[in-house]
Amino acid sequence: MNSDRSVTIERLPAWARKGDPLSPAARSVRVLLREQRLHTVCEEARCPNLSDCFSRGTATFMLLGDRCTRRCDYCSVDTARPLPVDAEEPARVADAAHRLGLRYVVLTSVARDDLRDGGASQFAASVHAVRLKLPEAEIEVLTPDFKGDQDALRSVLSSAPDVFNHNIETVPRLFPQVRAQGDYARSLRLLSDLKRLRPGQVTKSGLMIGLGETDDEVVGVLADLRSCGVDIVTLGQYLQPTRAHRRVDRYVTPEGFASLERRARELGFPTVYSGVFVRSSFHAAEVFHGRGAAAPPA
Repeated sequence: MNSDRSVTIERLPAWARKGDPLSPAARSVRVLLREQRLHTVCEEARCPNLSDCFSRGTATFMLLGDRCTRRCDYCSVDTARPLPVDAEEPARVADAAHRLGLRYVVLTSVARDDLRDGGASQFAASVHAVRLKLPEAEIEVLTPDFKGDQDALRSVLSSAPDVFNHNIETVPRLFPQVRAQGDYARSLRLLSDLKRLRPGQVTKSGLMIGLGETDDEVVGVLADLRSCGVDIVTLGQYLQPTRAHRRVDRYVTPEGFASLERRARELGFPTVYSGVFVRSSFHAAEVFHGRGAAAPPA
């Protein structure tokens, strides 16, 4: 059953509202990204934390353009025929990270099922480029499932990211509805293979709450993730990006997220970040280092 610390209502509750205007610092980050012809998941996915992150001079770089080959019911990234791979993109990402003075760099991408390796080589090239520019920086990759291609997985792992993230996003019952081109078992295999192929690799995954799942189903997914050796898990409220996307089934209160965090910790996760505005890349450095994980933004 759903937690009694969640509500089903039409209007956005006060605790799920975050409409911070862009500060001058945030605008300067946006200008830099435009100059470098780079995309961020912050903008393309309409993240509620955009102003917060940009104001702190951070952003999650989205590789391989802004056109996705998959259509997920919750995601506002455009589904369209992708453009050719830009061989200069890794260098521009590294330059932007250097100019922003980042000490922790998060790289994600659209799904590129049109490419033989799903875009894995672009991830590897981008990690290497950032390492050259910022040798002291830590790097997190947030990848698609590469359709289960182990050679693609090995390619990314060969670049030695500090954190390898692949979000499970939802419960298996809802996959056919909200992730029609994904596969729950395939995502679990990817997360499990990471540990087998590169022992000691820190792995991470996350779920959105409010797509139609129950708390018991969430706990079931958490148990599956932990059985795959996942080290870090994030739990955040799904917020409908536009009226064309899947409606929110329920809003979980901050207390409800605290309850889910306790249940995740009981399953043995070393690090849990759970809260209304938690996203997999939000405060990623602090979460990786174990700081701030107990006090997500309300």
